[in-house]
Amino acid sequence: MPLKDLPPDARPREKLLTRGADALSDAELLALLLRTGTAGRGVLQMAQELLTHFGGLAGLLHTSARDLQQFKGLGGPAKRAALLAVLALARRAMAEELKTRPLLGDPQAVHAYLKLQLSARPHEVFAVLFLDNQNRLIALEELFRGTLTQTSVYPREVAVRALHHHAAAVILAHNHPGGSVQPSQADAAITQTLRAALALVDVRVLDHVIVAPGQSLSMAEKGLL
Repeated sequence: MPLKDLPPDARPREKLLTRGADALSDAELLALLLRTGTAGRGVLQMAQELLTHFGGLAGLLHTSARDLQQFKGLGGPAKRAALLAVLALARRAMAEELKTRPLLGDPQAVHAYLKLQLSARPHEVFAVLFLDNQNRLIALEELFRGTLTQTSVYPREVAVRALHHHAAAVILAHNHPGGSVQPSQADAAITQTLRAALALVDVRVLDHVIVAPGQSLSMAEKGLL
């Protein structure tokens, strides 16, 4: 059904302006960006299909322009560009907020940020949050991809990047695409190897966070660091 055929108080734009964004579902907010659907498929239906196809907002946040182009109804550049711009702004806004306060004071925000960045990836990604001497975020870098082992994560590269950012501390992070956030023996070994290597350049490892769709685990909180 076209949005114009909905009752005025049920239209996403009117709901947004009168009741605020919290009154709208993810699909309704996305429909406002898409603006129009396709023949035989209203924009709300298209928005819901888009969320389902990419695994919700978290999956959509890591969608490439090529992936969007293959979705029916997003063949034109205007809608793809609008979506990609908004998704990039969302990631940047969260990163900017984390740069203004100590991360150790708000672990939930750290976990939310890491889940947003990593949890929907189809392959393993090892990332590092570089922090200043007040434990505020300097940068997030994805350093390694693929099956993680003690020999596939290079301590020297992590140390070089820490020195480049003049980091005083780091938070290690990686994802488990299989869904479980329980740390493996390889995870524990990587953590201890990096702790020892970074200690040589006076950089502290504050935590190692493992994320998966909808969940996360702090190795520090579990006493595994």
